[in-house]
Amino acid sequence: MSRFVRQERHGGVEQLEVVDRPEPHAGAGQVRVRVAAAGLNPVDWKIAQSERVARAFGVSLPAGFGSDFAGTIDEVGEGVHGWAVGDRVFGGNRGAAVADHVVVDPGTLTRTPSGLADEVAAALQIAGQTADAAIAAAAPRDGETVLIGGAAGGVGVLTTQLALETGARVLATASERNHDFLRELGAEPVAYGEGLAERVRALAPGGVDAAIDLHGTDTIEAAVALGVRPARIAAIAAGPDVPEGVVHTGGGDARPGALERIAAALATGSLVLPIERTFPIERIRDAVELQRGGHVRGKVVVSLR
Repeated sequence: MSRFVRQERHGGVEQLEVVDRPEPHAGAGQVRVRVAAAGLNPVDWKIAQSERVARAFGVSLPAGFGSDFAGTIDEVGEGVHGWAVGDRVFGGNRGAAVADHVVVDPGTLTRTPSGLADEVAAALQIAGQTADAAIAAAAPRDGETVLIGGAAGGVGVLTTQLALETGARVLATASERNHDFLRELGAEPVAYGEGLAERVRALAPGGVDAAIDLHGTDTIEAAVALGVRPARIAAIAAGPDVPEGVVHTGGGDARPGALERIAAALATGSLVLPIERTFPIERIRDAVELQRGGHVRGKVVVSLR
């Protein structure tokens, strides 16, 4: 048997159950991955609680839970070439990732480099693609100043570091408890909330060149007030009510090879992706509650070892 987190009705964490099911097997053109860990994302619980959001992402109940996973290939279906049992991989399986086994198209997988822990690889698929897409949209450059909102979350930590790699000065919003961490990365933390534009203006009297809002619209509004051109403002999940010209982007807009580059940098330590906490699958409800609460530094991960 194989453990699987199942959801039969939309709602809160009480709808998530760990059940046993017959082991799935790889068919023609597929591989099976023995999952070691699954990383949680805000979209996961939004899909779980809302039929409208679930429908938008192609998930219908009954379903599993989660999107991101990492593990080792343990079955290779007929007609699959270039992949073998024992290959370490990470990837996404929308609405079914928190499980002992996932069966996927190998074209959706990325090889996990030596030196990168499964728990970190499991947190990378959505966060890595979204961070790269945000950087591509806002296009910070050497010598510029960029404002990043929501900089301490999973996407934010990677976005902040990728922006710093360009040579840009990074002003990063986060809760007070994460300010020292952001300083360690090389960013300049700033408190979010009312008065953000004034605080940023005090830090950067010469102006801000680009902005990335990873949580709502507060950073977008501050950037506009500071005179940032909408074409240099990237929005992630901000909804439709943003100034005309702001660039809406997401993981699907990541540049080719983005995950491979980020995974390699994490393996060598030139990038970091902190794991706030790891829970066993039996505590999936606790894991989701922590992730939903916000103010998480980096990612929350579910272990399936």
